[in-house]
Amino acid sequence: MRCRDRRRHLAKRIVNLLLPLCGVALAIGIWWAASGLVPDLPSPARTWEESKLYILEPLTKRGETDQGILLLAYYSLVRVAQGFLLGIAIATPIGFLLGVSSTLSKMFDPMLQVLRPISPLAWLPLGLVIFQKSEPAALFAIAVCSMWPTVINTMLGVRAIPQDYWNVARVLRLSKMTTFTKIIVPATLPYMFTGYRLSLGIAWLVIVASEMLTGTPGVGGFLWQEYNSLVYAHILLAIITIGVVGFALDRLMGFAEAKLRAV
Repeated sequence: MRCRDRRRHLAKRIVNLLLPLCGVALAIGIWWAASGLVPDLPSPARTWEESKLYILEPLTKRGETDQGILLLAYYSLVRVAQGFLLGIAIATPIGFLLGVSSTLSKMFDPMLQVLRPISPLAWLPLGLVIFQKSEPAALFAIAVCSMWPTVINTMLGVRAIPQDYWNVARVLRLSKMTTFTKIIVPATLPYMFTGYRLSLGIAWLVIVASEMLTGTPGVGGFLWQEYNSLVYAHILLAIITIGVVGFALDRLMGFAEAKLRAV
C-alpha cells in the first residue's frame, strides 16, 4: 500500500513538473511561428544569439547602459523594494483606520476610488514636478500606485473580523492597544498579505514604466534604450526578464504568507 502511494505521489510530482514545461515549450513554439510571420520579430534562436552576452555575463558592467541583465534587474529591484516598503508603510495604517471607523471610510472612500485607477504615467510627471529628480519621482510613483491593494484588503480584513472577537475584547476589558495587537492584527493578517502580494506586483509594473520615462538604469530603462536602438532581440530579453522576476517576487511573497499563516 505504501509503495502504491509513493508511486502515485511520484507520478503526481512528475506531472506537476512536466505540465509547466509543456506550457513553456508551447509558448516558445508560438513565438517561433510568429517570428516567421512578423519580419522584425526575432526568433528564439536569434534572441539567444544576440542576447547571450547579457545572460552569460549577468553581473558585468561594461558601461552606463551596457550591463549584465542581473545587474539591471538588481537596480530595478532596489527601487521597487524602496517604493513598495514606503507604500505599504503608508497604506497599512490607513487600511486599519478605514476598517475600524465607518465615519472615516465614508469620508475617504470617494477619494480612494478616484485615486486608485490613476495610471503611473500620470503620477510620475507629478513626482518630477514635486521632487525635481527622477529617482525620488520614481519612488513616489511606485509608492502611490502600489498602496491601494493594501489599503483595500486591510480595510476589508478588519471589517471581516467576527463580532464574537469584539465581544470577547469588551468582556475582558482589553485596552485598545491589546485589542489591536491580539485581535485585529492576527485576524487581518491573511487579508494584509493578499494586499501586499498585489501591491508588490503593481510596484514591479510601475518601475518598468518609470525607468522607461526617466531613462534610469534598470530593466525598464534597458528596454526603452534598446527600442530606440532598434535592437529587437534585447527588447524580448527585457520582457522575459520582467516576467521571470515578477513571477519570482510573487512566489516569494506567497511563500512568506504561507509560513506566517503556519505560525
